[in-house]
Amino acid sequence: MSAVVYEQREVKRARYAVAAVFAVHGAVTGSFATRVPWIQDHAGVSPGQLGVALAFPALSASLFMPLAGRISHRLGARTALRGMIALWTLALVLPSLAPSFLTLCLALFVYGGTAGLADVAMNALGVDIENRLGRSVMSGLHGMWSAGALIGSAAGTLAAHLGSDARLHHALAAAALTLIGVAACRWVLDLQPAEDEEPPPRFALPPRSALLIGAIGFCAVFAEGASLDWSAVYLRDQLKTSAGLAAACTTGFTLTMAIARIAGDKVVDRFGSVRTVRASGALAVLGGLLIVLAEHPAMAMTGFALLGLGIAVVVPLCFAAAGRSGPNASQAIAGVATITYTSGLIAPSAIGGLAQATSLVVSFGLVTVLSGGLVAFAGVLRAGDRDRPKVSRPDATVPDPRP
Repeated sequence: MSAVVYEQREVKRARYAVAAVFAVHGAVTGSFATRVPWIQDHAGVSPGQLGVALAFPALSASLFMPLAGRISHRLGARTALRGMIALWTLALVLPSLAPSFLTLCLALFVYGGTAGLADVAMNALGVDIENRLGRSVMSGLHGMWSAGALIGSAAGTLAAHLGSDARLHHALAAAALTLIGVAACRWVLDLQPAEDEEPPPRFALPPRSALLIGAIGFCAVFAEGASLDWSAVYLRDQLKTSAGLAAACTTGFTLTMAIARIAGDKVVDRFGSVRTVRASGALAVLGGLLIVLAEHPAMAMTGFALLGLGIAVVVPLCFAAAGRSGPNASQAIAGVATITYTSGLIAPSAIGGLAQATSLVVSFGLVTVLSGGLVAFAGVLRAGDRDRPKVSRPDATVPDPRP
């Protein structure tokens, strides 16, 4: 077997390993989200206090993400990812142990910070694998994250239905996910900095290119956060549907995004990042118009499905473009991730505030306008359409298949 064929086989294996890490990352998020009501009762916090506490994960992630590049440079990509994913999975147990508002805020601060570190590290490795294979893989990797989140939320729903103590549920989930995540890292490419490569700053501010790319991600994540948190409310309050049908709308939106991401790589390979995002933005705008004009639940649910389909591949393509926009992939990805996390943080409250002042119809009118930004500014993702030659870097080693 030639060295080139052997390396390509190992790169493909590394792709599956990183995909497993993405799924583990998503499963932690899904496991946590379904037990928030139990955590609220255990900590004895009011709805207002819970809202404040739930802002801490996004806040801490934004603070910790710029550190990821320095850590990966110092430890190497494989060791850094192994440590970061283990910290993230183990942090799942902390919120359910919190007995008060202050301890819950602290637990969620740690939980979010470790999530952000792992997020940057795994996306940087995903971009490197995409470069080596010479074809798009980032959309599929994010699809694996969505699949993991669905599995984690399904397990959490079952645990909640059975009346399981979240401390036990999260301890078991954390143990299993830690083992899976750490084991998968064995096959991750062990990227090492070149001898003459300058280490990134300890706390790296995002480059200007990442700010422009992040603006596209901001629009997509704003629409995603608004739809996840408010689609059920929209159907219930605006269209007077049952609670079950309203919940089904949110589930359908999530499934649409997951399916579109898993299938999105073939579309990106054929049409490129810019044209894909422009077409996706047009679908999202059409979905938004159906939502705001809906007089029947079926029309609104179709609109949310189109919105999910339209924004699904945008964030993966933003990370891919950021990783190719400058010399330091981790720094650029951290910048884009910080912007998107911020969008996810403010979207639900912004939609609620605007709805309070006007109506939910006006709120989703704003979502539709922002979706139009995907069409108008997709050109900033042109970095993701650069040629992706299958390269063999001297600063990377493939995993040793021998035990």
